[in-house]
Amino acid sequence: MVSNCANPGCGKPLHYLRDGRIYVFDTAALSTRPGHKRERHLEHYWLCGVCAQRLTLVQDGQGWVRILPKPALQGDEDDYLPSRHPEMAS
Repeated sequence: MVSNCANPGCGKPLHYLRDGRIYVFDTAALSTRPGHKRERHLEHYWLCGVCAQRLTLVQDGQGWVRILPKPALQGDEDDYLPSRHPEMAS
C-alpha cells in the first residue's frame, strides 16, 4: 500500500489522491524457472504535488523504478499559438 511520497528526500504522507500523481508499474518477477509462466505484479507509487511538479518516475529495462527530473520546457515560443497569422493583420 502506498503511504508516502516515493521521493526519499520528501516522504510526505499520502492523505488525498487529489494532490500529486500515482504511478503503476508492472514489476513482474525477473527470474523465472524454466517452463513456468512469468508472474505479474503491479506496484503503485505516489509523488506528492510538490515533487510531481519537478520529478517523474520511470521503469528501466531491468525493472527498477527510478526517480528522474522532468525534462525542461523547450522555450517560451512553444508555449502559445498566435491568435492570427501576421499576414492577416490589418
